[in-house]
Amino acid sequence: MDAFLFIPCLVAHVLPRVGEATARALSRAGVTPRLPSGQTCCGQFAYKRGLPDAVRPLARRFVEIFEDAPAVVGPSASCVAMVRRYPELFAADDPFRGRAARVAQKTYELGEFLVDVLDCPELGASLPLRATLHASCQSARVLGVGSHTERLLAGVAGLELVPLPHPERCCGFGGGFSIDYPEVSQAILDKKIEDILETGAQAVITAEPSCLLNISSALAKRGAAVRPLHLAEVLAGEAA
Repeated sequence: MDAFLFIPCLVAHVLPRVGEATARALSRAGVTPRLPSGQTCCGQFAYKRGLPDAVRPLARRFVEIFEDAPAVVGPSASCVAMVRRYPELFAADDPFRGRAARVAQKTYELGEFLVDVLDCPELGASLPLRATLHASCQSARVLGVGSHTERLLAGVAGLELVPLPHPERCCGFGGGFSIDYPEVSQAILDKKIEDILETGAQAVITAEPSCLLNISSALAKRGAAVRPLHLAEVLAGEAA
């Protein structure tokens, strides 16, 4: 089958390797990835700032771009969660409400799509190292697909997955939260990094780009020899 790639702006501009790995992971699963042009921000940041009027035109554009897709797949649970909120942005008598609902129903986070839609938890990837998993708040608590990530990683040959001491802890990013409350955000992030280092893992894996960026920066500042990886990079066989 074909799947349209939903590449969030953070991935497109800061972590393009994650977008490329998403395409390759889908190809490993027998899916042909298509990249529609004209994609813009999903509007999540404005939505969380309480500005639905700023999000509505972005939602309309997203619907117009993706409504003919057999499936829409993105490497970010938080952005997929935003798309699933699109219908509530439109009044009951607005034609875009139904159109947005149909697009939302076929928009998936990468791991969710591989497990729930394709039933393909093993892609033949190999990564012989010791790693730990950071399950983002959006993937674990909003979309409820944290177990999907674990199942996919369980199918990676040679990968030893060790648990974090406090797996429920947030990384402290939270979009605008890290801007409005930098001291609190940094304190949360420090605890997350301490947990990662305590495991003795050689890598930390997450399925959320914003968490990956936040954790990567903190590890680099400490000079820690821990590789930050996105789930897509592992499944695409590009992390070895």
